[in-house]
Amino acid sequence: MTATAGQAEQLWSRCAGCASLLYRKRLRRNLDVCPECGEHTRLGAPERLRQLVDPGSLCLLPDRLPEADPIDFVDVLPYPHRLSAARVSTGLAEAVLCATATIGGHPAALAVMDFRFLGGSLGCAVGELITRTAERALDDRVPLILVTASGGARMQEGALSLMQMATVSQAIAALREAGLLTVSVLTDPTYGGVAASFATNTDLVLAESGARMGFAGPRVIRQVTGRALPEGFQTADFLLRHGQVDMVVQRRSLRGRLAALLAAAGTGRPARPPVPRQEPAPHHERLAGATPAADGRRPVGERPPVAVAADGTQPAVRDAWDTVRTARHPGRPTTLDYLDSVFDGFVELHGDRLSGDCPAIVGGVARLAGRHVMVIGHQKGHTTADLVARNFGMASPAGHRKALRLMRLAARLGLPVVTLVDTPGADPGISAEEQGQAAAIAENILTLTVLPTPVLAVITGEGGSGGALALAVADRVLMLQHAVYSVISPEGCAAILWPDRSAAPQAARALRLTAPDLCRLGVVDEIVPEPATAAQDDPAETARRLRAALLANLLPLLDVPPAMLVRLRRQRFRRFGATRTGVRAVAR
Repeated sequence: MTATAGQAEQLWSRCAGCASLLYRKRLRRNLDVCPECGEHTRLGAPERLRQLVDPGSLCLLPDRLPEADPIDFVDVLPYPHRLSAARVSTGLAEAVLCATATIGGHPAALAVMDFRFLGGSLGCAVGELITRTAERALDDRVPLILVTASGGARMQEGALSLMQMATVSQAIAALREAGLLTVSVLTDPTYGGVAASFATNTDLVLAESGARMGFAGPRVIRQVTGRALPEGFQTADFLLRHGQVDMVVQRRSLRGRLAALLAAAGTGRPARPPVPRQEPAPHHERLAGATPAADGRRPVGERPPVAVAADGTQPAVRDAWDTVRTARHPGRPTTLDYLDSVFDGFVELHGDRLSGDCPAIVGGVARLAGRHVMVIGHQKGHTTADLVARNFGMASPAGHRKALRLMRLAARLGLPVVTLVDTPGADPGISAEEQGQAAAIAENILTLTVLPTPVLAVITGEGGSGGALALAVADRVLMLQHAVYSVISPEGCAAILWPDRSAAPQAARALRLTAPDLCRLGVVDEIVPEPATAAQDDPAETARRLRAALLANLLPLLDVPPAMLVRLRRQRFRRFGATRTGVRAVAR
């Protein structure tokens, strides 16, 4: 290409919507919106901030964190190489740019995501930076504005990236408690873990014209359902028609709308005083002076021991792919099996009180060693007919809303909540997206971060992505020895990062999704040993061991005041930020 041709190419741009050839300077003056068809071009975070905030008011917040590769992930390229390439191509340190500024003269804290940086994926550093921005908003007593553009959680950081959904959500919960406005602006595209957490659990949700948002992406939905998608599926107008956003805003009007909302938020005084921000104490400090209680119960804050075999040795570690296949075995005990063998007197409660009763979620009141508890879990089934009837344990929005209703009921009645997690993920179907799957998951996560009653979660089989996390934001997270817990399925990871899905065994190993891996990362607090082969080979013994583990972990929580429970739960998930996970850090 000659220099003259190259210069001409920089002067002109072809619209992705109508294919018109546009003069680049004219396109920029029109805020990167095609003057012919109205197509909204994707913006990088720096340009987005320039368009939104008052001139001269922008103050960028620190964005440099220790470089980390928490699970030593390698696909066709080592993860650090992908990070380096993204930094060179975008000029950014990470997939989010955070700042304080004024909009229409009203102060706010902003976190703006950039899709150019590894698809705007949510990793530990991104979660940490957004959480710090929310904490800055809390300290400064100003609203928080989140501008989202993301493909979802970052696969290369495994389950730790999944934890960021809860970490950021609880920061938003703190702002809600303080009476401070939170606003998310959905831009194209916003999917996966970001859609199912802070993109949809703010006070107000705006969608830029042309934005697309959903829990599952269109390609995944087509693959799973085998159906063509409706016209305009998951677009801003689709979201507005289905009641999932407050408004759809043209880019040229976005700054004015935000200014009006900030002005309205500034007319009153927050109903509650600011919540003091407390950094989580290092684990060794929280354990200082802790001694076992006289009745054998572990003090709250003390990490339970990992699984050991009957002879006192740790069980042999299986290959990750073998563990995945074991966790998916159709004979593995289900939630209803455990309700029959671990608990007593289960009374099932049905319905979300809005649209239906999802069979993939079962829940109700039961007794555990004479104590009443609320038990909620995914239900798969054993036979093909059962699996189909229960949608393979993949909950719909109605299922997540049913779980939410039961959690809130438990809090009102003063009952502890026990959740049993066994799902490949949330329902990826068309109707689930129409009914607001992402927002339903996000509301569960947000509610669990502030639920004033003990919450104990157990990963019993598959813990798949946001569908699992919707029941697993807990004071204690236990995991059966041959269960798995992951940000994405090995097959899904292989299809995206490897040449084909046949690399699923390799992806399973890279994702660090087994119980020993997750216990080392601090995602799981205790491993519950299974019988010599697996849970399905001796369900009675598995039930006995699970019952003992539940009691050992639940009893100490019963003595903790509700406010302390919430504070400790928040500390548990706050430690998953980039500088708090204990991951391997490399100086820049």
